[in-house]
Amino acid sequence: MCEAEAVRYIIYGPGAIGGSIGGRLAASGQEVVVIARGAHLEALRTRGLALWTPEEELHPPVTAVGTPAEAAPGPGDVVVLAMKSQGTEAAVIELAAVAGPDVAVVCAQNGVENERVTLRRFPRTYALCVVLPATHLEPGVVNLHIAPVSGILDVGRYPVGVDEIAERISADLRAASFESRAVDDVMRWKYRKLLNNLGNALDAACGMEARGTDLFHQAREEARACYRAAGVASASTEEDRQRRESLPPLRPAGGVEHQGSSSWQSLARGTGSIEADWLNGEIVLMGRLHGVPTPVNEALVRIANRMARERIIPGSLRVEDIQAEVAA
Repeated sequence: MCEAEAVRYIIYGPGAIGGSIGGRLAASGQEVVVIARGAHLEALRTRGLALWTPEEELHPPVTAVGTPAEAAPGPGDVVVLAMKSQGTEAAVIELAAVAGPDVAVVCAQNGVENERVTLRRFPRTYALCVVLPATHLEPGVVNLHIAPVSGILDVGRYPVGVDEIAERISADLRAASFESRAVDDVMRWKYRKLLNNLGNALDAACGMEARGTDLFHQAREEARACYRAAGVASASTEEDRQRRESLPPLRPAGGVEHQGSSSWQSLARGTGSIEADWLNGEIVLMGRLHGVPTPVNEALVRIANRMARERIIPGSLRVEDIQAEVAA
């Protein structure tokens, strides 16, 4: 991939994150195809993507298809995986049936397992560390809650390294209003992001204010103990603070406030599934592998999965309910 070559971006899962990335790339002049499902696909085909920011409403020129086969990925294409982690393996299997090993696949998801799943089938696997506050609750509509900078999207080759493709992706993202850099230790940043995502189940269950409780602190301390036992490196609190200091404050977009994490949004849409097994559950797995107790994260996994399965309204539990689950 040289500087003069055009890059086509295929966004597999154009929800809050994928819709924001794909929409901004398309608005900046990149060719973008999105792979969607159900009512979201129908809305994208009939009305197009509506991308609201605090400053404007955009209707970027994206092409919507229903399967990877329709997208027909080829050499030089970049596929961005933006579905929740529970859908990654099925998506990668479907993608591998129609895409060759020369396709670059970027994991723009929470957690640290998606890259490993993808690398089994695609040697050109990249990790994208995403800091992007967005909401997707209505088919065809994505609300991006910061502007003019749209978020932080740092990219690197998995498991380590930077190459020409990573540099090109980063440059395209910068041109599309994102803060982005190509980094050779991108997974160190994704492990730091995972510490923040341990609060997703908590705010989905009890509301954003629950992130200010001891439970969130305890969940993160369990994770840090697991990192030490496993020899996992993560970016420091100060590094994370410095990286985020350029972000503007959250604002309503299209009349929609940013109400909660991606897990909160899964419950609000009543999808029947949630990402907790790959967030808090990653810490539970690490703890079991290395003999570290993780009672808070175990409780959050159970509660989040139960709420998704039973389609319980987000924010309807009390912090005391979580504490009782931990004690049990």
